[in-house]
Amino acid sequence: MMKIGVSSYSFQQYISAGKMTQFDCIAKAKEIGFEAIEFTDLTPPEGTTQEDFANQLKEEADKQGIDIFNYAVGSNLIYDNEEEFEKIVSDVKAQVDIAKILGVKLMRHDATFDLKGEKSFDLALPKLVRCIREITEYAQKLGIKTMIENHGFICQDSDRVERLYNAVNHDNFGLLVDMGNFTCVDENPALAVSRVGRYAFHLHAKDMLLKSFYEADKESGFFETRACNSLRGAVLGTGIVPVKQCIAIMQKHGYKGDIALEFEGKEDCIYGITVGLENLKKYIKELGINK
Repeated sequence: MMKIGVSSYSFQQYISAGKMTQFDCIAKAKEIGFEAIEFTDLTPPEGTTQEDFANQLKEEADKQGIDIFNYAVGSNLIYDNEEEFEKIVSDVKAQVDIAKILGVKLMRHDATFDLKGEKSFDLALPKLVRCIREITEYAQKLGIKTMIENHGFICQDSDRVERLYNAVNHDNFGLLVDMGNFTCVDENPALAVSRVGRYAFHLHAKDMLLKSFYEADKESGFFETRACNSLRGAVLGTGIVPVKQCIAIMQKHGYKGDIALEFEGKEDCIYGITVGLENLKKYIKELGINK
């Protein structure tokens, strides 16, 4: 049965303003109507360890009757020497331990956002594969599947993500498919999802607003795509991402996992999350997906 959840990152507007904490996201997600939540890069209160904070979040989720179904962390798996390799892998493994405390079965870590001295993505691929295999083999022993997301401009196109997936070639490793993130590299989300949907362990529903290079302005909240267009997060159902079609494509691929709403827009985040959930539920109902 598909669960509809929300990323804690969706509340970042309020968290940054001091109106909420990551801990508060759990009760608010439940109040809005979500069945699950995922956390991104835990930021414990001062004087609290990540381990203690993860235990607190798990206890609160159990109390609220809401699942924590994914944990996402930043990482850059490009290294210059063996010492760096060991440090990178060790740091991500430590986050796998946090995922275990949270009780999740899925964990996303980044692949790379900076090629450093590598000349191309393909030339960096062996280093990425080496790190990912060691991390996922460690996670497998703890009952956690690992993923990379189409995220960070360098490892974001569907063809690059697919090449990385194929090169790792491990049953415990898959993709977190973010339908909105493909627009950051000027890729059609529906075509991209149709290419990589079969490799997905998890799915992000996200919408975006787009302005072409010729109509672009520097309005607050917009950022530049790889091809110099302008992009901004949007309330799900109001942007250019064909969300319903992407979900239908995932179903065609036989996807049996859950779905997390991720909001990155300029609108009030509680409003954006609430309306986004209403639209997401509507699409799922119209597609006849049995929840």
